[in-house]
Amino acid sequence: MHCVKRLGQSLMARDFDRQVAEIQIRCAVMNRYTALGTPTTMAAG
Repeated sequence: MHCVKRLGQSLMARDFDRQVAEIQIRCAVMNRYTALGTPTTMAAG
């Protein structure tokens, strides 16, 4: 939960279903940043 809060200290939505959607969006953003930073290795030869 600590990493999710780095994108904003609190949830903006008040409704529980919207809070769930907001957390899922934040997780998708974090996963995308992680994927962008992961090096891809290729076999030489």
